[in-house]
Amino acid sequence: MNERLRTLADAGVSIWLDDLSRERITSGTLAALINEKSVTGVTTNPTIFAAALSQGDAYAAQVRELAGEAVPAVITALTTTDVADACDVFMPVYEATSGVD
Repeated sequence: MNERLRTLADAGVSIWLDDLSRERITSGTLAALINEKSVTGVTTNPTIFAAALSQGDAYAAQVRELAGEAVPAVITALTTTDVADACDVFMPVYEATSGVD
């Protein structure tokens, strides 16, 4: 565990990651950051999502499933999947902080 981050967290600072991706979720990296670096939240935005989508093939299967759908529907489906999966990973944090993080 990173002691500096732990000290900040112990002082009440919520440490958030500004970088969500499906790879980070499925590889276990997000869970490791929660456990080892005191991360209590994550943000995303169109730029972060575009970068995640352009790297590797973590989204390929879902994109194939959504072929033929309107672009806004595809974007909503892809991002909603990532955010919902990240929420699952963060559930222990949510419970431990009584919903604060």
